[in-house]
Amino acid sequence: MARLVILGAGVSGHTAAQHARKLLSKREHEIVVVSPNSKWNWIPSNIWVGVDLMKPEDVTFELAPVYKKHGIRFEQAKAVSINPEGEDHSDQPFVTIEGTGKNNNGEIQKITYDYLINATGPKLKFEATEGLGPDKNTLSVCTFGHAEHAAKELKNAIARLKSGEQLTFVIGTGHGTCTCQGAAFEYLFNVEFELRKHKVRDMARVIYITNEYELGDFGMGGMHLKKGGYITHSKVFTESLFAERGIEWIKRAHVNRIEPNKIFYEDLDGNEHELEFDFGMLLPPFSGVPLRAFAKNGEDITDKVFAKNGFMKVDADYNPRPYEEWKPEDWPKNYQSPFYPNMFAVGIAFAPPHGISKTMKNPNGTVITPSVPRTGMPSGVMARKVAYNIVDMMKGKATTPKRTASMANMGAACIASAGANFFKGAAASMTMYPIVPDYDRFPDSGGRDTNYTTGEIGLAGHWLKYLLHIGFMYKAKWKTGWQIIPE
Repeated sequence: MARLVILGAGVSGHTAAQHARKLLSKREHEIVVVSPNSKWNWIPSNIWVGVDLMKPEDVTFELAPVYKKHGIRFEQAKAVSINPEGEDHSDQPFVTIEGTGKNNNGEIQKITYDYLINATGPKLKFEATEGLGPDKNTLSVCTFGHAEHAAKELKNAIARLKSGEQLTFVIGTGHGTCTCQGAAFEYLFNVEFELRKHKVRDMARVIYITNEYELGDFGMGGMHLKKGGYITHSKVFTESLFAERGIEWIKRAHVNRIEPNKIFYEDLDGNEHELEFDFGMLLPPFSGVPLRAFAKNGEDITDKVFAKNGFMKVDADYNPRPYEEWKPEDWPKNYQSPFYPNMFAVGIAFAPPHGISKTMKNPNGTVITPSVPRTGMPSGVMARKVAYNIVDMMKGKATTPKRTASMANMGAACIASAGANFFKGAAASMTMYPIVPDYDRFPDSGGRDTNYTTGEIGLAGHWLKYLLHIGFMYKAKWKTGWQIIPE
């Protein structure tokens, strides 16, 4: 019997568990999933929780009953360390975990493995910016709990507007290296939509603050979209939407600190600014979760296994080079550790070799550049491919991974809500290929194929996003036919 241990039960970890279980006999092979959270959360719909259009129970479900039904051992715990070489008396690799559930809080145990998938996702690094976070001076929609809190504060703000107060709403990124600008974009437009719905839009100043060089960058270096026979940059697509809704924007910004009702930030020119606000939702930067790694003799090999940002090194080219020399071939194909072939990392847990947007620093030396997004569809696809490769190796059908899922040869689709209503709502529907630009293949269109890189906004997009919510909740709950719903 071989054992597969999966650290994390988000989109990538849960997807890997589903596909591995589908292919592996329960009697012959064991699957263990470790997650500090008792619930699975469809994170894209946290946006709607944050404006009180959904409740936490609409976007979550309990993991333990689902895993028990399908013969998967579930440990509600956080991973603390990995010993990929075993220890003195045994060559069997293992992970050390610390319980976070009601019945095992603080309990330490070791779980041996034959294969390991690191799908831990990100650490929400609120501490990177002084005063950032829902327990300090700003709101968040990163978790369903954060989003529920944001909805309450939004309700209070709308009541103040109705009483005659004029308020400033600031939504965006709370650090110069943030990723997930898409989530800030969605929340911004859903809040603005709610203000119009409640007939208080004229009392509110709405501002978007972002570390993007241009609107529509999204950490992807922007996109060139084919519209009406013309090729248009996503900057134009995005700025027009902001202008239509009367939303102000501040770009190329790094937030230094946040006091109650005041944001202090610097721009790419090195100038410092202050911005007062009444309602603020700013996303934090991400880092890897604080996992350590140890060799057989007890030596700390964390710096060998993980990059400085805490994400796991995989089969990528991490040699530093100027932006102009970055290549699609730098990106991982198998998500396999270069040091330990039975260890993989998927989703946000793997370390990108470099950014996609060009790295920018201001005269103060402050980096103001979006980090690479690797959530949603890419996370699911790479998790499925990694699961299939591991299954082949567990069954003795292969000794090395045969399937690849490079983001440099992968397309992606994204639907960003711009207001939730079945009759008056809207969403921006975008596709791109490839995710990582290839300037050799597509030199005249920003490194992407304009036949597969598109952008539309309208009511149909909202319907499709809601259908995706239903579909992915159904899929994640492992209901009949789940496998026909693509990642």
